[in-house]
Amino acid sequence: MKIGFIGLGNMGAPMAANLAHAGHEVTGFDMADVTVEGVAMAASGAEAASGADVVITMLPNGQILRSVANEIIPAMAEGAALIDCSTVDVDSARTVAEQATSASLLAVDAPVSGGIGGAAAGTLTFMAGGSDAAFAKAAPLFDIMGQKAVHCGEAGAGQAAKICNNMILGVTMIATCEAFALADKLGLDRQKMFDVVSTSSGYSWTMNAYCPAPGVGPDSPADNGYTPGFAAELMLKDLRLSQQAANSADADTPMGQAATRLYEQFVENEDGMGRDFSAMLPRFEKRGRL
Repeated sequence: MKIGFIGLGNMGAPMAANLAHAGHEVTGFDMADVTVEGVAMAASGAEAASGADVVITMLPNGQILRSVANEIIPAMAEGAALIDCSTVDVDSARTVAEQATSASLLAVDAPVSGGIGGAAAGTLTFMAGGSDAAFAKAAPLFDIMGQKAVHCGEAGAGQAAKICNNMILGVTMIATCEAFALADKLGLDRQKMFDVVSTSSGYSWTMNAYCPAPGVGPDSPADNGYTPGFAAELMLKDLRLSQQAANSADADTPMGQAATRLYEQFVENEDGMGRDFSAMLPRFEKRGRL
């Protein structure tokens, strides 16, 4: 396929490179001056999108997505597919999908899970929203960039799945960190704590696969000074999106609200900016009961 790829940051660049390595003709555009192996660079988003069979976007937020869509949709060929892999608000995803469909394009919102490592290794998970025809067009590319793609429903369903997943992730990480801090104060060895919880009813991804305690469980950012695998400020972004969606849907999410407030405090008023989201553990270690 001829592919335009707009947004070549930490996630987009390796995703575009994997598509190029698989033999696709990839033309990229980014506001920063970047180079990506195998990817020809365009002077604008519209130029990257012109004549493409598929245009993929990986952008920071819904406002930028809407702006880019306004630029590239008029340049895209009828019947082409617009695949947005950004994590944005559901309303922006649906608005852009409607705009693309009105222009006789296929549209897929397909946020990803797996982080920078998954983008480089081609092991991302895609949560996709859109028509059956749009998903079918995107599926071969998902197979190159990732290890799994789930068609979650119509436009916006991919973003909804990502937001709900990451609300669980944020809440669960806080609970895992709280439990380790409590175990410390009760004199319980961290390894013993892990051995019990990881094989009993406290089992979770944040405990078993991404343990926030250094030296315990599989290697994780905690073992590298909390250098981000998934930065705390990105978790805060996703939690805020979850609460924006909850407001729109009139959904009661008290744990999601509490997690959002804690990550706001951690990122904006403490030392969380630029650290992994699991660095909540040393935060709790230093605090007593209020």
